[in-house]
Parts: sequence; C-alpha cells; structure tokens
Amino acid sequence: MTHQDGRRTSAGQAASAGELSFDPSESLPRLRRELATGPDGLSTREAARRLAVNGPNEVRRKTHSSWARELTGQLMHPLALLLWAAATLSFVADLEVLGWAILTVIAVNAVFALFQERQAERAVETLARYLPERALAVRDGRPLRVEARLLVPGDVVVLEEGDRVPADARITEGGVEVDLSMLTGESVPAERTAAAGLHGAPLLQEPNLVFSGTTCVEGQARAVVFGTGDRTEIGRIAALSQRTRRETSPLERQVKRVAWLIAGVATGMGALFLVVGVVVGLPVTDSLMFAIGLLVANVPEGLLPTITLALAVGVRALARRGALVKRLTAVETLGSTNVICTDKTGTLTRNTMRLRESWTPGHGDRPGSWTEELIRAGAVCTTVTRAADGELHGDPTETALVAGAAEQGVPVDLDVRDRGRRGLYRFDPRLRLMSVVQADGPSDAIRIVVKGAPEAVLSRLRQGQDAAAAGEAAERLAREGRRVLAVAVRDLTPGDEPPADRREVECGLTLLGLVGLYDPPRTAAATAVRQCHGAGIRVHVVTGDNGATAAAVAREVGIGVPDLKVVSASEELSDEELDRLLVEEDAEIVFARSSPETKLKVADALRAHGRVVAMTGDGVNDAPALHRAHIGVAMGRSGTDVAREAAAMVLTDDDFATIVTAIESGRRVYDNVRKFIVYIFAHATPEIIPFLVFALSAGAVPLPLTVLQILAIDLGTETLPALALGRERPEPGIMKRPPRNRHESVISREMLVRSWGFLGLVSALLVMAGYFYVLWRAGWQPGAPTGPGSTLHDAYVTATTATFAGIVTCQVGTAFAARTDRAALRDIGVLSNPLLLAGIAFELLFTAALLYAPPMQDLFGTAALPWDVVLLIAVFPFLVWGADELRRARRRRGGVTRSSLRTPPVPPEAEAS
Repeated sequence: MTHQDGRRTSAGQAASAGELSFDPSESLPRLRRELATGPDGLSTREAARRLAVNGPNEVRRKTHSSWARELTGQLMHPLALLLWAAATLSFVADLEVLGWAILTVIAVNAVFALFQERQAERAVETLARYLPERALAVRDGRPLRVEARLLVPGDVVVLEEGDRVPADARITEGGVEVDLSMLTGESVPAERTAAAGLHGAPLLQEPNLVFSGTTCVEGQARAVVFGTGDRTEIGRIAALSQRTRRETSPLERQVKRVAWLIAGVATGMGALFLVVGVVVGLPVTDSLMFAIGLLVANVPEGLLPTITLALAVGVRALARRGALVKRLTAVETLGSTNVICTDKTGTLTRNTMRLRESWTPGHGDRPGSWTEELIRAGAVCTTVTRAADGELHGDPTETALVAGAAEQGVPVDLDVRDRGRRGLYRFDPRLRLMSVVQADGPSDAIRIVVKGAPEAVLSRLRQGQDAAAAGEAAERLAREGRRVLAVAVRDLTPGDEPPADRREVECGLTLLGLVGLYDPPRTAAATAVRQCHGAGIRVHVVTGDNGATAAAVAREVGIGVPDLKVVSASEELSDEELDRLLVEEDAEIVFARSSPETKLKVADALRAHGRVVAMTGDGVNDAPALHRAHIGVAMGRSGTDVAREAAAMVLTDDDFATIVTAIESGRRVYDNVRKFIVYIFAHATPEIIPFLVFALSAGAVPLPLTVLQILAIDLGTETLPALALGRERPEPGIMKRPPRNRHESVISREMLVRSWGFLGLVSALLVMAGYFYVLWRAGWQPGAPTGPGSTLHDAYVTATTATFAGIVTCQVGTAFAARTDRAALRDIGVLSNPLLLAGIAFELLFTAALLYAPPMQDLFGTAALPWDVVLLIAVFPFLVWGADELRRARRRRGGVTRSSLRTPPVPPEAEAS
C-alpha cells in the first residue's frame, strides 16, 4: 500500500500496526494482499497476534476526573473559600450555630455543582451501545461465533439479515441492504454488494463498504474487516466528540470572576476594619465579631443555589414548551445566541410531503390520462406498506406518492403491487434513483419503473427524447419550493427476462413526467424567523436538499429576504471562502447538498469570529458539530440517540419555532438572574453600614445588627423572593434587542451602582434612621452603655430588632423594584408574579416569628416591636420601590444609555485569549 508521502508498507506491517490507508476502489486481490488475509479468513493464532497490536474492537473512552477531584474543585470555589473563612472565625468566636449554618451552605453549593452533565462521555457510551456483542467470523477456514471486540483487520465476517455490522468492512461475496441512517440520516436502506469501488466517492457512499454499528435489513454477504475500534467511522466520531469538549459557560466564568471580586473586597474590608477596630480601642472579641460580620454581610450565601435553581426553573419551563435542555448553564448561553444553523426538512417544514403538481412531456401541467399514468407509476415504484388501521408507513416522499395517487383517483393496491413485483433496486444516494421491475395487468406484461432526481433520470432516457423541456420544468418547480421527482419507464418485450444488472435496468427509459411534492413550512416558522431578525439573530440553512428547493422554503419563511445566498456545500469550501460568506458579507445563506462535515466547518468558522452558534442535527455524524456549536440542538422525533446525547438541547417536536422560544427563554433567564443579583446585592449595603458605624464610632454607637440576624436575612428571608424573581415574566421588547456580547459580565458596573449605591444606600439610610429613632426615643446618647443589666439594654435589643425588620421590609421594596430593569412596574403588572407575593408573605411571617416567638427571640436576640416602630418600617418598602421607580422613569426619559448599547462580536484573537 502507498502512504501519502509515497512510501510503501508491507502487508504484515499494515495489518498489524493499524495504519491502513484504505482505498475501496482498489481490486479485491490487492486488498487481501495488503490485509494479509484470504477467503478463509485468519488463523486463530494470527488473529490473537493482531489483537495484541491493534487492541480490542471497541470505542474507547478517555479517563475522566474522579468525583473526589471534582468535589474538591467545588469546595475551593472563591465564594466557598470566603465562607470557609467565615465559618472558621465563627467557631473561633464560639458561634457554633453560625459556623454549622455556613458549612451547610458550602455543602449545598458543592452538591449542586457536582452533578453537571458529562456530555462527551455519555455520547461515547451511547456510540458503544451501537456495537454488537458477538459476530460470526471465519477463523481457520470455518465460521465461529466470537466476541465482536476480538475482531481484527483481515478478519472475514458473515453478515445476515438482522445482524448489526461489527466493524468497518468491504463486502467480498453476496450483497446486503444496510440501514445507514445513524451515519447519514437517510431513512432508506442502502444496497451494498461485492462491486468495484467508485474512485473519488465519499466513503459512506461506496457501494461495497459496510460500517460498524449499522444494521443489515436484508440479504447475506461476506466481508473482510479493514477497520476496528477507534479506526472505524463510529470510532472517528467518538474521538471527535471527545475532543470537542464543552467549554465553561459565560455565566459560570463570570460568577467565578465576581466571586473573586467579592472575596477580595470582603477580605480587604474585614482586615482593614479589624485593624481600625483595634486602633480605636475596640476589644479583640468585638473586632473579631466585626470581621465575621463583614465577611458574612459581603458574601451572598444564596447566590449560587439561587442561580442554579433559577436555571432549573428555566429548564422545566422549556421542557413544557418542547425543548429539553440537558445542561443548566445552556439556558443562559441560549440568551447570547446570535446565529442559528438549521436543517430544513422537519425543522422549518412539517416533514409531511404532499403531491402538489405534475408535468408531462408535451402536455405541461394540464391534467389528463397521461398524468394519471405518471402518478400511478410513481406510486408503484415505492416500498410503502399499509398497517391494519390503514395508515401508510415508509419514507415520507413515497407515502406522499401513494396518498397522492389515491387523492387523484388512481389508487394503487399495495398487495397487488407486491404480488406483481419481479425485482427491486432500492434508492441509492449516489445514483439518486430507485427502480422496480413490475408485472402489470392480466397480460403479465413486464414494465421497468424508475423514479429519482430529475438530472439522474433524464440522463438515462433513450436516444431521441428531448430532456431540455423537462429540465426547465424541474428547475421551475424547484424554485417554487417543490421536491421534484422524475418518473420514467421501459416496457419489456413479452417473454424477455429482466436484466440482472442494475445498470442495464435503468437505461433506455421513456419519460412519463415530473411530480412536484410539497413539504409545507411549519405554521410558526415565519413568525419565529421574524422574531430572530428583530432580535439580531441570523439564520442559515444547512441541508442535504437541492439548492433551489431549500432556497424557496427559506424565502417562504423569511430567511434571507430580500437577498439570500445559495451555496452548494458539496463543492469543497475553503476556510477563506467560508469566512467571506459568513462574516465579511454577513448574509443569510443556504448551504445545499451539505454533509455533516459541512456543519462542523460552518460551526468552526462562526466560532472563530466570535459568533454564538445554535446548530441543529439528527444523525450520528452530526455529533461533532453538535458538540462544537455553543448550543447543539438535536431532533427528538427523528434524531438518533447519539445526536441527542451530544446535544445540549433536544426538541421534542423538531420545530424551529421551539429554538426561538428557547432563545427568548434564555434571555429571560439571564435577565432574571441579573434581577435577583440586584436584589441580593442591594442588601449588602444596609448589612455592612451598621458595622462601619459601630467601628468608626469606636463603639460609641452600639452594634446595630448581629451576625446571626444577617444570616437569618441572607438564608431565611431573602431566598424565596430571589427564587421568585427567577420566574419573572420577560420585560417588553426582550426579542427586539440585539444579542448581548457573550463576554459581557453578568454583573455590570451599572448593576453594582444600582444595588450598592442606590437601592442599598436608600435602604441603609432608612434602616439606620429606624435604629436611631428607637434608641433616641429611649433617651440614648452616644457612648451610653447598652449591655446586659444596663437601663438601655431593652431599648438596644428593640433597636437592633428594628434594624433587622427594617432590612427585611426594605427587601420587599427592593424585590418589586428589581422586577424590571428599565420598564415601569405597571408594564408587567404589579401582581403578575404570584410566586413573589407568596415569597414576600413567607418573608414577613418568618420575620414575625423571629420577632414575637420567645424561642426565636432568645436565639436571634430580638424583641417585640412597638406599634409606632412597626408603622415606621412598614413605610420603607414604598419608599425604596418609589425611589427606584423615579430613577427608572428618569432613565427612560434620558433615552439610550451607554449600558444599553451592544458591542459587536469580539475578534478571534480576543476570543482565543
């Protein structure tokens, strides 16, 4: 055999080293020489030697990190490290209840993160399930049942109907029909025989090759194995699937980055004010308590579980609408999608073919007896079956022909069709033809009927027939969005035997005409495409169909209007050409006659230029592209198990509109994550300022809030409203704004200013006002003792309780304010989120229990509030919400702000960095 560099390798070396450069078009004797095998296969001893060199015939999976390592990684998260420090200080300060509560938070966060999906591994495990357990191999000249994993290059295997092919092999005797749908997506079985190979044809279309994991549906054959394990087609896909591992989502990266920021700020503030406390004369115990308070106040303990649960809520909501999202963070990634690469059939269309038009030579599309003959012949040339309930089963194109014949008044009895069948040549994707040899009528006259792609059928007409008019008619029908099939016949002289060779059957034909089949677009597809365009999302069609047909469907649903580019992906596209098409011209494109490799190249090109890509697919060969896209979208009805495992999202209805719904949901979830971050962060200011007042006054102002009360706020009162904000309905115009830059931080400077500098500051001023009101009413002066046994102790406990209750009521106002970013609250409805109302009700009841239940009073250091104080803090929610409503109204009047502008996609070098 010859390598690419021209060197030749001996047969023994090639078969043993697993470096066979296989050419299916070479002669069988030469192939056997290269594999060092013969018709009687290998000896048992030779097979054992080759197994030792090549390894077992199985899809191997890379080792993955241990659970212990992953758990350790989660426990070392920046927020977790900060909480570890707070827990340690709590135990040092003899606050065991607080310490154990913080450790519980750390454990919950780690468990949530530990159960992330391992997409590539599960896809490879699914690929492995395609391989049979045992195979019939010829060893020492006789057939033996062996474990499929023990097969080696050079083995001869016997294939029969119902068998799963155990390795990549070339057929040497007989013939089989093989279901290649897991590799090609074609539902019609392909014929594979001991024929010569086609020079330059794609490997999957070679007429003499069968592939590991595919199924023999008919026939019997012998084949010589040339590829095992990772060197098979399915092994190659597995390797690609493992190499294209999922990246950390933008949300995961940003939360970790913000966590480090919070950790740095909290640690720095704690250390600084610990020193300040000692300098101004605070006891070490008080300084330590102050440091713990700052750490706990700065850390949003509920942030990670709240984000996780909000994403889970988004997943459940999408599942109800037909999209199963398998990885939580994929929901957020959907929100930044700016390119969708979609299939045509079944995704943009309904995958329900209907016979719409016909054309006959010399008669055009005028109905008549010649049209009836055309339609009837097309229905005869099918393999459709009818179930007991009358439902047709088979390829959608063929069922459309049979159903259309019945609608046209020329029904075909399928039982009579099968009894009269003398020969069948199934659809061959290389020839793009199917033919039957049929005995017709009482005279038993034999007729050959051929149907297929117009260009394939027209090239096989008998001499003298004018194919030009038919070609023009086919182009016209394709431009109108029809799938066009040509039907031709040849009548045999009575007594003649049908030819045995397919090439002799499908020649010298007489054209009956053309049929135009129509797969109507889905009802919601056009609306969904309009939504995409309004949202700044481009839509490309990547299909195996004819360019004119695919372009007509694309235009019908609004893709590429007014200018649509059609590219035949069967032609080799260089990276430079793809870059020009996808980025420089920035148009919407139909990639016609595409292969799964085309999808992978398109995904790579888009990613290289900073686009966030959603890619649809259904076949096993689509798995690498589904992995490579930011959001792989598999078809739930028509897709293979491998595609579903490789994808981040599965459409249960195979509908393009569901992808757009998922993108809208992703934007909504991302917005809601930012809303509850605003809500959670807003309470850091009123929790920190009491400690700052205490420290800066050198203790003259007693500590207005205890650490346990902070924890009661962060884990008790704020959690349910934060979760309810994760269910907030989308703001008006969510699908009329451009996609956000995926490198845009989830926590922006504007959010921090709003949270800490506005909502937090307003809340802090109100809370401290309530605190001082209670103390001054009792006659307190700065520096007056308030400890146990002092005359002001009860007033001090009531004042700290007022601080605690004031923060809670400010939370209520913040929750309503955080429901919108720019819009007025009335635009989404004041009472439109019942879960938020329930969360606020729980928050208030929990607070009441802490204030008025004696056991809770003893634990948290609270006291019952007088009615005048209750009335005072009851006003706080309206003041906080009202202040932010005025701020948002002023912002709306100010028009577009810098923060609302979207930056263009980042250049490749920025993404790489």
